[in-house]
Amino acid sequence: MPRELEEAALVDGCSRLSAFWRVALPVAAPGLVATALLCFIFAWNEFMFALFLMREIRTLPVLIPCLIGGHEILWGAISAMGLLSIIPPVLIAVLLQKYVIRGMTFGAIKG
Repeated sequence: MPRELEEAALVDGCSRLSAFWRVALPVAAPGLVATALLCFIFAWNEFMFALFLMREIRTLPVLIPCLIGGHEILWGAISAMGLLSIIPPVLIAVLLQKYVIRGMTFGAIKG
Protein backbone atom coordinates (compact mmCIF):
# COMPACT_ATOMS: atom_id res chain seq x y z
CA MET A 1 0.00 0.00 0.00
CA PRO A 2 1.47 3.36 -0.94
CA ARG A 3 2.33 5.53 2.06
CA GLU A 4 1.05 8.56 0.14
CA LEU A 5 -2.56 7.38 0.54
CA GLU A 6 -2.33 7.50 4.30
CA GLU A 7 -0.44 10.81 4.21
CA ALA A 8 -3.15 12.31 1.97
CA ALA A 9 -5.80 11.28 4.50
CA LEU A 10 -3.78 12.91 7.28
CA VAL A 11 -3.50 16.12 5.25
CA ASP A 12 -7.28 16.06 4.66
CA GLY A 13 -7.85 16.14 8.42
CA CYS A 14 -8.13 12.49 9.43
CA SER A 15 -6.50 11.27 12.61
CA ARG A 16 -4.13 8.30 12.45
CA LEU A 17 -6.87 5.92 13.58
CA SER A 18 -9.39 7.40 11.14
CA ALA A 19 -6.86 7.17 8.30
CA PHE A 20 -6.27 3.53 9.17
CA TRP A 21 -10.01 2.69 9.24
CA ARG A 22 -10.98 4.72 6.16
CA VAL A 23 -7.94 4.31 3.89
CA ALA A 24 -5.48 1.61 4.93
CA LEU A 25 -7.89 -1.12 6.01
CA PRO A 26 -10.11 -1.00 2.87
CA VAL A 27 -7.00 -1.18 0.68
CA ALA A 28 -5.55 -4.10 2.66
CA ALA A 29 -8.87 -5.94 3.18
CA PRO A 30 -8.74 -8.10 0.01
CA GLY A 31 -5.28 -9.39 0.90
CA LEU A 32 -6.33 -10.08 4.48
CA VAL A 33 -9.44 -11.96 3.35
CA ALA A 34 -7.49 -14.04 0.82
CA THR A 35 -4.93 -14.90 3.50
CA ALA A 36 -7.64 -15.85 5.98
CA LEU A 37 -9.32 -18.06 3.37
CA LEU A 38 -6.09 -19.90 2.59
CA CYS A 39 -5.33 -20.35 6.30
CA PHE A 40 -8.79 -21.81 6.86
CA ILE A 41 -8.46 -24.23 3.93
CA PHE A 42 -4.99 -25.39 5.03
CA ALA A 43 -6.19 -25.89 8.63
CA TRP A 44 -9.30 -27.73 7.45
CA ASN A 45 -7.30 -30.11 5.28
CA GLU A 46 -4.56 -30.86 7.80
CA PHE A 47 -4.86 -34.63 7.92
CA MET A 48 -1.56 -35.80 9.34
CA PHE A 49 -1.61 -33.68 12.51
CA ALA A 50 -5.14 -34.81 13.31
CA LEU A 51 -4.29 -38.43 12.57
CA PHE A 52 -1.18 -38.66 14.75
CA LEU A 53 -1.92 -36.19 17.55
CA MET A 54 -5.57 -36.94 18.34
CA ARG A 55 -6.52 -40.07 20.25
CA GLU A 56 -10.18 -40.17 21.32
CA ILE A 57 -11.53 -37.18 19.42
CA ARG A 58 -11.16 -37.38 15.65
CA THR A 59 -11.72 -34.82 12.96
CA LEU A 60 -13.88 -35.45 9.92
CA PRO A 61 -11.01 -36.08 7.45
CA VAL A 62 -9.58 -38.71 9.83
CA LEU A 63 -12.94 -40.48 10.22
CA ILE A 64 -13.41 -41.04 6.49
CA PRO A 65 -10.61 -43.65 6.07
CA CYS A 66 -11.92 -45.46 9.20
CA LEU A 67 -15.01 -46.45 7.19
CA ILE A 68 -12.93 -48.82 5.09
CA GLY A 69 -13.04 -52.16 6.90
CA GLY A 70 -11.44 -55.49 6.28
CA HIS A 71 -14.32 -57.01 4.33
CA GLU A 72 -16.54 -54.07 3.51
CA ILE A 73 -16.33 -50.51 2.33
CA LEU A 74 -19.16 -48.20 3.36
CA TRP A 75 -19.41 -46.19 0.14
CA GLY A 76 -22.55 -44.32 1.14
CA ALA A 77 -21.09 -43.13 4.44
CA ILE A 78 -17.78 -42.23 2.77
CA SER A 79 -19.62 -40.18 0.14
CA ALA A 80 -21.76 -38.40 2.73
CA MET A 81 -18.80 -37.57 4.98
CA GLY A 82 -16.74 -36.44 1.98
CA LEU A 83 -19.51 -34.08 0.93
CA LEU A 84 -19.84 -32.74 4.48
CA SER A 85 -16.09 -32.12 4.67
CA ILE A 86 -16.10 -30.20 1.38
CA ILE A 87 -19.07 -27.92 2.07
CA PRO A 88 -17.53 -25.45 4.63
CA PRO A 89 -14.43 -24.45 2.59
CA VAL A 90 -16.44 -24.14 -0.62
CA LEU A 91 -19.14 -22.09 1.12
CA ILE A 92 -16.58 -19.73 2.65
CA ALA A 93 -14.75 -19.39 -0.68
CA VAL A 94 -17.99 -18.52 -2.49
CA LEU A 95 -18.94 -15.95 0.16
CA LEU A 96 -15.50 -14.31 0.09
CA GLN A 97 -14.95 -14.60 -3.66
CA LYS A 98 -15.27 -10.88 -4.43
CA TYR A 99 -12.53 -10.08 -1.91
CA VAL A 100 -10.24 -12.77 -3.30
CA ILE A 101 -10.72 -11.55 -6.88
CA ARG A 102 -10.22 -7.94 -5.81
CA GLY A 103 -7.03 -8.94 -3.97
CA MET A 104 -5.66 -10.76 -7.02
CA THR A 105 -6.39 -7.91 -9.44
CA PHE A 106 -5.65 -4.95 -7.15
CA GLY A 107 -2.20 -4.22 -8.55
CA ALA A 108 -3.09 -4.91 -12.17
CA ILE A 109 -2.68 -2.22 -14.80
CA LYS A 110 -6.01 -0.80 -15.87
CA GLY A 111 -6.38 0.03 -19.49
